[in-house]
Amino acid sequence: MTDAEARQLFNQIMALYPDPEPTLHATNPFEILVAVMLSAQTTDVAVNAVTPALFAAYPTPEAMAAAPVTDIAEKISRLGLYRTKAAHLKALSAILVQSYGGKVPADAADLVKLPGVGKKTATVVLSDAFGIPGVAVDTHVSRIVKGLGLVSPKATPVQIQKRLEALMPKSTWIKLHRSLIRFGREHLRARDPKTPAGSEWSFLAEHYAPLKEAAKH
Repeated sequence: MTDAEARQLFNQIMALYPDPEPTLHATNPFEILVAVMLSAQTTDVAVNAVTPALFAAYPTPEAMAAAPVTDIAEKISRLGLYRTKAAHLKALSAILVQSYGGKVPADAADLVKLPGVGKKTATVVLSDAFGIPGVAVDTHVSRIVKGLGLVSPKATPVQIQKRLEALMPKSTWIKLHRSLIRFGREHLRARDPKTPAGSEWSFLAEHYAPLKEAAKH
């Protein structure tokens, strides 16, 4: 797939989702940071099921930092890696209180220093909490971009992010990653990927590796 074809495809995908909203339920930067961190290796649906009680009990970094880690763990025990995540929540909350006045920093370099926060989490927090453009690379985005041959099969999330941000205008970055995530969930799934209805999507079958393989059988 050429860069021009990729841009056409991504613009079509974004047109499918005119106003894609974040799928995690959160109302302020701290809640967004917590929810995104909790979403690692689990579903957004599962995170949204536990965060209302978590946020009610610990609405601020101060409250979370003061809580026993066992109490935090109990409230998120339905999630994968919940003990590790609980320890990270308590630790990062203490850092926010001690170093940032109880505020979430709007800076990627500061965010990735927090326990449990990697590049993807930082990018999502910056875009969802502060409107700072960036392409967050989750499993759906990675699968689609690799399947299209736009990056090496061994490309890292950081390499994929750089590729997409070089390919598309900065004004599209937030909408692009949200739309690609939706498209990956609804159409180019890991199992049984399908194109949307309509002849304008037929070229995907020529360029998306799993669809090409399926067509051979």
